[in-house]
Amino acid sequence: MMYTYPHLMPMGAGWAAIVLTLLVAIVAVLLAGLRPVRGEGRSTAERTLDDRFARDEIDTEEYEQRLRTLHAAHR
Repeated sequence: MMYTYPHLMPMGAGWAAIVLTLLVAIVAVLLAGLRPVRGEGRSTAERTLDDRFARDEIDTEEYEQRLRTLHAAHR
């Protein structure tokens, strides 16, 4: 015999809903931690180069040449 509260789910289904909600929350937190933060993944040298280019200390040609040099050094 299944015991139910009036107008609610059976008691066992309530626990299942709680467990499912917790699992979804855990998966969401884990996936959010895997998402890369903007700018992350670039080396300090690349960020410094980006900053120098943004401040107009170097021109486009020098920026691209130095970026190619950095990428070649990391391979």
